[in-house]
Amino acid sequence: MTVRIAVETPLQDDVRDLVAELSAHLLPLSPPEFQFKMTVEQMAGADTTVFVARDEAGGAVGCGALKLAGHGEAEVKRMFTRPSVRGRRVGSALLDAIVALARQKGVALLLLETGEGAGFEGAWRLYERGGFSRRGAFFDYPDSPWSRFYEKRLATAELPATR
Repeated sequence: MTVRIAVETPLQDDVRDLVAELSAHLLPLSPPEFQFKMTVEQMAGADTTVFVARDEAGGAVGCGALKLAGHGEAEVKRMFTRPSVRGRRVGSALLDAIVALARQKGVALLLLETGEGAGFEGAWRLYERGGFSRRGAFFDYPDSPWSRFYEKRLATAELPATR
């Protein structure tokens, strides 16, 4: 299967549907107060770049975003691939595109939060194979048993103290 990955606006019906599918997928996996979702409107903000994976027919089959945080830091957000394409490296291709853009933008530390528990094993494998290492909570995320945190150092640069 050939997949094309490009920067796109999340304010398209098929991307809205994809993000809604992601939110529905996450709903039973952890309590709602520990699900840190961006809406498509938030994803359309100037600080966020959204990547969409499309199949040969042009259908949206995956997404992921890079949200700049300043001070040489950025966060991977809203990573998702439809179940029909899992195992075909779509998630890896999206993550590679996000990491490449982060490097291009001079990001020194790329961070992410994902769930902890059954149902997130595929995400952990993706991030760990992508060179991410586990770390503690960052930004305003609570340190809880429902979250797993990762980081990937992209450059040797002066970074703020670990948060």
